Amino acid sequence: MAGSDSILSLDILAEKFARLGGVGKRTAVRLAFSVLDLTDEEAEAFAEAILDAKRSIHRCPVCQNLTDREICPVCADPARDRSTVCVVQDTKSLLAIEKVREYNGLYHVLHGLISPMQGITPDRIRLKELIERVSADESVKEVIIATNPTAEGEATAMYIARLLKPSGIKVTRIANGIPVGGELEYADSYTLQRAFEGRREY
Repeated sequence: MAGSDSILSLDILAEKFARLGGVGKRTAVRLAFSVLDLTDEEAEAFAEAILDAKRSIHRCPVCQNLTDREICPVCADPARDRSTVCVVQDTKSLLAIEKVREYNGLYHVLHGLISPMQGITPDRIRLKELIERVSADESVKEVIIATNPTAEGEATAMYIARLLKPSGIKVTRIANGIPVGGELEYADSYTLQRAFEGRREY
């Protein structure tokens, strides 16, 4: 009976891992077994790290980036160029761009893309916050749209461009280097640099 219970517990643990984005069934099982190899102290520290992240990480009130501070480090940095705002799908894309160290402006994180097929309408991502932000901040001169070059990414980019066009703010789209269907998160530094240098205006 005890053996049956332990296997059931392992199945439940693997199922929890499988709910994480990008984790397949086999990987979830491997992760579950890895947890079993931890000492009690290590397992408790692992669980506490998850809970601490859930408690402390929130969206930056300025750019919607994930942070454990009142305002994210990018928005709080006085050396950043306040005239440009780069719009990205998620925090992973933001981190990929930051690794290149070529872009020195600010960001806005949408936390999703418009996708009618999946029921994701404009009101379900952080578009309202973007429009309100750039409309209220006269220092913003250019919005760079750096969503992934997928059907959803392109549709979202065009929607944002249409919304911002009446404001007179320059709206550009990253171009060269990112293949259609690709994701910024997996692009190398040179490719991302080319994408920013070759951006086009809407």
